[in-house]
Amino acid sequence: MRLLVKIGGTLLDAEDSRRRLAREIATAGAGHELVVVHGGGKQMTRYLAEHGIESRFVEGLRVTTPEVIDAVLKIFAGSVNKMLVAAFVEAGVRAVGLSGVDAALVEAEQMRPELGQVGRPVRANTALLELLCSSGYLPVVACVAGDRQGRIYNVNADQMAVACASGFKADRLIFLTDVDGVLDGEKRVIPVLTLSQSKALISNGVASGGMQAKLTAAAGALENGVSQVVIAPGSCPQVVARLLAGEAIGTRIVSGEVQNA
Repeated sequence: MRLLVKIGGTLLDAEDSRRRLAREIATAGAGHELVVVHGGGKQMTRYLAEHGIESRFVEGLRVTTPEVIDAVLKIFAGSVNKMLVAAFVEAGVRAVGLSGVDAALVEAEQMRPELGQVGRPVRANTALLELLCSSGYLPVVACVAGDRQGRIYNVNADQMAVACASGFKADRLIFLTDVDGVLDGEKRVIPVLTLSQSKALISNGVASGGMQAKLTAAAGALENGVSQVVIAPGSCPQVVARLLAGEAIGTRIVSGEVQNA
């Protein structure tokens, strides 16, 4: 099975959480072709604040000036990526830290001028992922992309995960986040969600911000051939192994309209 796991930056902020997830994902991913994509927004905001740089957001996306893109490289592709790689190495995995810039793994274009160097993935060239996986390595990809003109972009980590999963032809995409799953209007976890239902949650304002971004990304993954997408709590012990075993945790997004899928 080809599996892509996206880890939210909040889950990686604490050393104990980072090391636990690395151990669990390493064990669950044994025997599968596994790729990990990660965020790091919390760490980024803290770094910018420490350096007197204001974090500005438009529709949940961080406005990325030249000084912010410098921080993106230092934090996403630097400290967050390497600490996660180190945790996987400690867990006995031959992990390799990458970004979308490496070998033009994920190419992007500017999303909107007012956002600065925020990129929208337009193409994934996943031969490097396939080469690494087939040789027994674990690619760990930071949410930074580039283009053929040498420009570098800050990319939403959920969109980065979808680009990699789609190009890699992943069978499953698992978003590990800091919430229990997709919540309805009464704050209850929705076990199974269709694409039309997820769009309704967004249009009704029930799903906003980060969850809106995840639902939009999940829809893109399903439309690009990923057969199963799950949004699940990374704090749940052995969550990836339990999901692969068929346990109902978090929210499964499906393309059809079957209510009891």
